Amino acid sequence: MFEARKRVFVDLLKWDLPVLADRFEVDHFDDPFATYLIVSDARGEHLASARLLPTTRPALLDGLFPHLVSGPVPNGAAIFEITRFCLSPGVGARQRRVARDTLLVGLVDHALAHGITTYTGVAELSWFRQVQDFGWRCRMLGETAIHDGRALVALAISIEADTLARLAEAGIVAAGTGVPAKAA
Repeated sequence: MFEARKRVFVDLLKWDLPVLADRFEVDHFDDPFATYLIVSDARGEHLASARLLPTTRPALLDGLFPHLVSGPVPNGAAIFEITRFCLSPGVGARQRRVARDTLLVGLVDHALAHGITTYTGVAELSWFRQVQDFGWRCRMLGETAIHDGRALVALAISIEADTLARLAEAGIVAAGTGVPAKAA
C-alpha cells in the first residue's frame, strides 16, 4: 500500500511528500490511530486503499486545510477523514473500476459497522465531482481554493442506512470481485 501511494502521489501526481527508503510514501498521520481499508487481488497485491483518520485527533483538514471550510472543521467520534484514496497504477481499467467500487462499498460497510456518520476529506475539484456522482450524499464544506496550482475543496460525505443502496443505484457494487475490502 505504501509503495502504491508513493507511485501515485509522489511519482505520478508530483506531490511533495515524505518518502521512506525511496520506496514508501509515509507521513506522520500513518500512526497507530489511522485505519486502513485495503483491497487486494488473490495474490495479496494492492489494488486500492484508503486511510481513515479520526477527527478527534489532528488530521489533514484541520491541520493543513482549515481555510477550505466555511465555519468550524467538522470533528467528533462519528466523523472520520478519508485520506490517501489510492488506486494502484499499472492495472487495467476494468480491474481498477472493480477495486474502486469494492473500496467504496468497504468504506460504507466500515462506517456502518463502526458508528461513523460522516467522512470528511480534501479533494481536487475534478475528483470531488466524481465523488459526488458515486450516489452518496456529498457536499462541499466551503469554497474552492487554489493550493500549489490545484483547485481544492473540503467535502463531507453522509453515511446513512440507505447509502449502500444509493451507491448500487449509481452502479457501484462490490459483487463479483471475490475480494472484500478489509480494515487494517
